[in-house]
Amino acid sequence: MKEKNLSTKTSGNFVYLIDTYAWVEYFTGSKRGEKVKKIIEDENNVILTPECCLAEIKGWAIRESMDFEELYSIIRKVSDIQCILTQDWLEAAMIRSELRKTKKGFGMIDALIISQQKRTGCKVVSGDPHFEHLKDVIFID
Repeated sequence: MKEKNLSTKTSGNFVYLIDTYAWVEYFTGSKRGEKVKKIIEDENNVILTPECCLAEIKGWAIRESMDFEELYSIIRKVSDIQCILTQDWLEAAMIRSELRKTKKGFGMIDALIISQQKRTGCKVVSGDPHFEHLKDVIFID
């Protein structure tokens, strides 16, 4: 794994927002994780991680008795952590309300991810069923 030069990341060809589901697959080295690995480790890509996913990843690390600090160090090396802005929260409320009409259980964290995706103009990488068939999502299956 090569460390990204975060000072020049805006020059990448493609921008991807990696959600918790995708990070977990990456860290476990699963077949789905191999797809995520190709995206993350392509030096031409800009990788973003929403800060809300860090809490989910830490929760997963605790449940699986994994060293979160090691995982967090990797995430920081290969991606830019995206802070959640007030506008993201407000947009997420509308997104969640709309998507719950067709996707049962679509949560606020999912809506925050879509909100950040819209604000940054990137593609979301996820295997979470809530994201399947959504616009600008690379669904790993």
